[in-house]
Amino acid sequence: MSAAKYYYGTGRRKTSAARVYLKPGTGEVVVNGRTFTDFVKRKSSQMVAMQSVELVGARNKFDMNIKVIGGGEAGQAGAIRLGIARALTVFDASLRGTLKAAGFLTRDPRMVERKKYGKSGARKRYQYSKR
Repeated sequence: MSAAKYYYGTGRRKTSAARVYLKPGTGEVVVNGRTFTDFVKRKSSQMVAMQSVELVGARNKFDMNIKVIGGGEAGQAGAIRLGIARALTVFDASLRGTLKAAGFLTRDPRMVERKKYGKSGARKRYQYSKR
């Protein structure tokens, strides 16, 4: 990172973690060294990831450098959204109310439930035969 001022936010969703660095710029988005549309393939995931920055109307005001690890495409998109929202509040604290009302500053706690012993999955049981 150069001497330019960065605004940082961390986002997590399921097993994904995203580190988001915002820098005033033209709207260029780089995720793990690739362009945003090259990294996030699905249009729905692209929309989810950019929801927080679209809400405050800052899509073309920041260059974003994002590092994402773990999870799948949906989890990574959610992690990016939370990371961007947190970085925007570091940039301007007055945006916090808008982002919070939309639910973009809330960490989604839902995780995959672990498999239990004696069962074929988290809740599903092996087939029972009475006779």
